[in-house]
Amino acid sequence: MIKWAMDHAVSRDGTTIGYRQVGAGPSLVLLPGGMQSSRNFTQLAELLADRFTLHVPDRRGRGLSGPPGPDYGIGTEVDDLSAVLVQTGARDVFALSSGAIATLWTALRRPQMLSRVALYEPPVPVGAPSPLDFVPRYERELAAGNLAAAMVTVMKGTSDRRDWFTGLPRLLLIPMMSVALRGSGEEAVAIRELVPTFHYDAQLIAATAGQVRSFGAIRMPVLLMGGDNSNPYLPMALDALQHELPQAERVELKGVGHIAADNVGEPRLVASELRRFFA
Repeated sequence: MIKWAMDHAVSRDGTTIGYRQVGAGPSLVLLPGGMQSSRNFTQLAELLADRFTLHVPDRRGRGLSGPPGPDYGIGTEVDDLSAVLVQTGARDVFALSSGAIATLWTALRRPQMLSRVALYEPPVPVGAPSPLDFVPRYERELAAGNLAAAMVTVMKGTSDRRDWFTGLPRLLLIPMMSVALRGSGEEAVAIRELVPTFHYDAQLIAATAGQVRSFGAIRMPVLLMGGDNSNPYLPMALDALQHELPQAERVELKGVGHIAADNVGEPRLVASELRRFFA
């Protein structure tokens, strides 16, 4: 049985950023995306644990970490990741979705802290369709306290091209989600806690709109990863980043979508590419 440990870093504003740790070898941070916690990367980390020491943070508002705070923004995410890098001694990062946006900003603002980054489908807004199209509806549902509807809105807004979820009507999905959220098990509690955190992911994504050319100043090696089944706005973002980043390498994984790195995705495919890139 693989043994996990827990530790924490302290961000610039004093907020605790907790992380789970496993493995032995060079340090590698795995940064989750929206509506994910460190536990979503359990399988990915364990697949890499024979080669790396994996540090998997809970971003603010999740699990082991403190609240987002009133001054949340790009700088908050940069400070949080920087604190984990200092605490662990890591210089390499793999990140998914909004976590990949946080990593892009860290690479831009604090390049001395990083050597290489692998980014899976950062949802940088570059045109239409946009990763922000569904956000107003989500915010209304969240403000009304309708977590089930808000969850469905995010899942539909981020779903893959050939996702069974996309075709089902909201009238069917919302009652199903309501039942799931009323559960008392660990998974239900986690979902209830994670749904409101997407508000902050949306803020981060919105603040990145119109900024893709800025990332051209990032000079370190960057692996841009994506799936061939992902929502169309995600390969659009990868195309734009590949055009701007001077040391970008692009990999498209076959038969997978946006959450390939997640426990419910195909983490073996992602792990294989990370072993190669961070060798």
